[in-house]
Amino acid sequence: MWKEFFIAFALLLVIEGIMPFINPNVWRKALEATSKLNNNTVRLIGFLSMMSGVILLYLIH
Repeated sequence: MWKEFFIAFALLLVIEGIMPFINPNVWRKALEATSKLNNNTVRLIGFLSMMSGVILLYLIH
């Protein structure tokens, strides 16, 4: 199980690094725009992202 966890974590790092590598200016602007959102909006985005991941894992498995 730990092997799969570390594989998933490594893939997460690769995916997260694509945007700043390809286009750092757009990435910087996106972070700036995100920092201006209120906490409830950020929490909602995080929740929707987590639920999308859970649903996707359920459908795949």
